[in-house]
Amino acid sequence: MTSEARSSHPCCWLTSPFRYQTWLRLTLALLVGTGPGSWAQQGTLPQSIKIEGDITLGGLFPMHSRGAAGVPCGEIKREKGIHRLEAMLYAMDQINSDPDLLPNITLGARILDTCSRDTYALEQSLLFVQALIQKDTSDVRCSNGEPPIIPKPERVVGVIGASGSSVSIMVANVLRLFSIPQISYASTAPELSDKSRYEFFSRVVPPDSYQAQAMVDIVKAMGWNYVSTLASEGNYGESGVDAFLQISREAGGLCIGQSIKIPREPRPGEFEKIIKRLMETSNARGVIIFANEDDIKRVLQSAKKANLTGHFLFVGSDSWGAKSSPIQDQEDVAEGAVTILPKRASIDGFDQYFTSRSLENNRRNIWFAEFWEDDFKCKLTRPGIKYELGRRKCTGEERISHHSLYEQEGKVQFVIDAVYAMAHALHSMHVDLCPGYMGVCEKMDPVEGQMLLQYIRAVSFNGSAGTGVMFNENGDAPGRYDIFQYQLSNVSNPGYKVIGQWTNHLRLNAEEMQWSGGDRKIPESVCSFPCESGERKKMVKGVPCCWHCELCDGYQYMLDEFTCDMCPFDMRPFKNRTGCRSTPIIKLEWSSPWAIIPVFLAILGLLATTGCIATFIRFNDTPIVRASGRELSYVLLTGIFLIYLITFLMIAEPSTAVCAFRRLLLGLGMCISYSAMLTKTNRIYRIFEQGKKSVSPPKFISPGSQLIITFILIGVQLLGVFIWFGVMPPHTIIDYEEQKPPNPELARGVLKCDMSDLSLISCLSYSILLMITCTVYAIKSRGVPENFNEAKPIGFTMYTTCIIWLAFVPIFFGTAQSTEKMFIQTTTLTVSMSLSATVSLGMLYIPKVYVIICHPEQNVQKRKRSFKAVVRAATVSTHLSQKSNDKQNGESKIVPDRSQ
Repeated sequence: MTSEARSSHPCCWLTSPFRYQTWLRLTLALLVGTGPGSWAQQGTLPQSIKIEGDITLGGLFPMHSRGAAGVPCGEIKREKGIHRLEAMLYAMDQINSDPDLLPNITLGARILDTCSRDTYALEQSLLFVQALIQKDTSDVRCSNGEPPIIPKPERVVGVIGASGSSVSIMVANVLRLFSIPQISYASTAPELSDKSRYEFFSRVVPPDSYQAQAMVDIVKAMGWNYVSTLASEGNYGESGVDAFLQISREAGGLCIGQSIKIPREPRPGEFEKIIKRLMETSNARGVIIFANEDDIKRVLQSAKKANLTGHFLFVGSDSWGAKSSPIQDQEDVAEGAVTILPKRASIDGFDQYFTSRSLENNRRNIWFAEFWEDDFKCKLTRPGIKYELGRRKCTGEERISHHSLYEQEGKVQFVIDAVYAMAHALHSMHVDLCPGYMGVCEKMDPVEGQMLLQYIRAVSFNGSAGTGVMFNENGDAPGRYDIFQYQLSNVSNPGYKVIGQWTNHLRLNAEEMQWSGGDRKIPESVCSFPCESGERKKMVKGVPCCWHCELCDGYQYMLDEFTCDMCPFDMRPFKNRTGCRSTPIIKLEWSSPWAIIPVFLAILGLLATTGCIATFIRFNDTPIVRASGRELSYVLLTGIFLIYLITFLMIAEPSTAVCAFRRLLLGLGMCISYSAMLTKTNRIYRIFEQGKKSVSPPKFISPGSQLIITFILIGVQLLGVFIWFGVMPPHTIIDYEEQKPPNPELARGVLKCDMSDLSLISCLSYSILLMITCTVYAIKSRGVPENFNEAKPIGFTMYTTCIIWLAFVPIFFGTAQSTEKMFIQTTTLTVSMSLSATVSLGMLYIPKVYVIICHPEQNVQKRKRSFKAVVRAATVSTHLSQKSNDKQNGESKIVPDRSQ
């Protein structure tokens, strides 16, 4: 049951395996780069289990934990060690009793303890290769001079194991040298898929590259794009995180906040520092963890100590899986943790087998007694070992699962599958090399390792759990995982719950997920939160998952999530700035306050003007009407009427016809009015200037001549308008710049005629010129007697009109930048024109109408005076005015009266 028994022949002692193994260690030290002094228990045979058989398989199991400094092995490992070892023994029993699988061939075994340490495992595995090394015994002789008798060690054709990836890597380096195939039941490091280095390595568990892909898919399915990673130092942790990082880079859209390695021998306070580093990127709440159980537990403890319960969202690898030991007493911190585990099932046959094991029926397992003591917390009495006081003595009547807690270890299925994979490969090899032969034929003695490897890679069968067992070109099993979540709140049975599966692609039941406090909403683990509507992402250089949000302001919209672009000139952005919409079109409405006042004034003006015209027509032959110059009065009243009428055209909805009439009538009304007044004032001025020189009247003072002069002046305006029509036909436009405030919601397109401010002033400029000229003549004619003619009323009219238009200019042009420009300018223009028309009407015609209607007795013919008398009266009036001015200046000057 221990190492093979030694012969009693004296020569056998001299040729004991000690000398041979020492030489073998030195040889392998040179091959794999380890020092011969690194192995414990040098000079002694390793403890192992040997089971005789026609074909011998090797087995590597972590029967003990890693020992403290200077000690290779620690305490017994009940589940990972004993359960897995017994699973191999159970599988061998099943195969040896199966008449269809390897019939008439018995499998044997040589099983070793790795003590969870790679260097120690390498030392133990020397037993697997010793039969393959040629031994030179020429210098060894027995005491009687005869050559030594050296027992032939068994030849191991394949190895089941190891458990840890670091152990498998170390052992694989040696087994490759001797072409011994190896099938692991638990090693998942991605680097073991490299067949250029680990050609003879296969495994029935999927590599961590699949696991890393599954974890990337889980992270993306939860909408996370910013996570941190934690890895235990060593092949498993570092390779797993490296695979995760590589796959996440290839997939894109996932960034790493912190990537932290947990030292193999953590110093005090190390885990507190790790938590602080994780909090440096606090938005990376998701933590991907490839770590051993002890490291996982200490990370959870430190998070709880830092009062960060519920902050971190752990995604654990299969080393966490569905185990209770890493989260014991830390359940609240682990709540919501998503873990992954290769798809597995509990093997009922193994449960029946294992629970029936006892000290009496399981003597082949040299570590079973140690397991028995640990499992039942008792002590066996052994020869030479003192019994410990205070500890219960084992009776041997204890029964597993009845007197102790029992739960099948998770990798039992894979251990059984690994043994069966080796058996199926040997069976296929036997069928091909030894057809019809009972037992091992010469072609399989010895079994050639390279050929066996080819048969291993070709196996395909239903495993112990009913799932297919096969290997790809890298010797890896298919990736099949169960996804768990540790749920604590609002569940009747707290613990791990299956929430999905991964078999080349992810199937995740998000509705079954539950987080801290029973929350069903998936927490966020993102570098930057989504931008609000109308905000673009400004990426942080070098970190593709991080960005700043910048508002698309003004009239910009989001062309894409990274770019703002301007809307077309006739459009404005939607409120959420996802696109552009047409800008509303407006015009000056009749109901607008900006229109009501001008319309009201215009209506009053039209009524008053119509009344004046009607009165003049009714009393056309009366002295007042005749004295006011009937012909020019009708012309002037027509101009005033048109001035009031233009208000309605300026407010009416723009169209081609309306725009044409605006151009025509805007300046025409004023032109008609001021042409008539200019003609009047010019006539008066010429009459009295001519009277100073001669008694003969000036030319062109008759009514007909006056009308001709007036129409000539009006014709200039009409000519300019019609030239404008020809050069630029009237049309409407929509001005989108006039009402375009910073807030696009207030933007409006203004429907208007194609008259710019400049063209509008140009249209009025001729009328303003007539107005100024008329004002000049009114000033020159100010000396005419009040009771003689209309010179002074016209003067007052022109003075007031000038004041109105002087006020109009700053108001009109001062509002050019206002968003209410059209409304203010239209109102200002129409009110100014109405006021100027009202002044003309009020100064020149309302008094006459008042006399005609209210005082008809004054509407009588007065004595006619000749042109000479008119001139003499004007001259006398001028002299009197000059004398008055002289007296006011303190001078007394006698001027002879030349009128007499």
